[in-house]
Amino acid sequence: MHTEPVALPVTARSTYLVRTMGEDQWWSVLAGVLGGLLVLWIVLAVGLWLLRPEDLRLREALRLLPDLVRLLRRLAHDSTLPRSIRLRLWLLLGYLALPFDLIPDVVPVVGYADDAIVVVLTLRSVIRTAGFAAVERHWPGTADGLAIVRRLSGL
Repeated sequence: MHTEPVALPVTARSTYLVRTMGEDQWWSVLAGVLGGLLVLWIVLAVGLWLLRPEDLRLREALRLLPDLVRLLRRLAHDSTLPRSIRLRLWLLLGYLALPFDLIPDVVPVVGYADDAIVVVLTLRSVIRTAGFAAVERHWPGTADGLAIVRRLSGL
């Protein structure tokens, strides 16, 4: 016997799917979603590692991270910079404030690598647009730290 499908509202459709989908099918769907998320995470992590600046020394970037975060905050508040740069900086600060990362921070050494790489890439972008003078104006750290930032930014 052939019956026409009944148009159900969204909530009724999801309830209908829950009732008609067997237990084996749920595990397959759940495994597929989790597998897809894992593959996406691996692709993003590898892509981030491949995009890292060639001269990035992880120890230097990690040591400078507190000064870099203060610098980014100061640059984000600088009304003389273009709005697109400030937006980029606020998005970066939001990413750094998130409780979860691409690579969890609890993983020794590598856990903070994604933060350092994203900060350096964003800083390079800001310096290409606004110039290094803006960074010099707002740098909170030592002259040696500023020299490392200059080198990491490709100048």
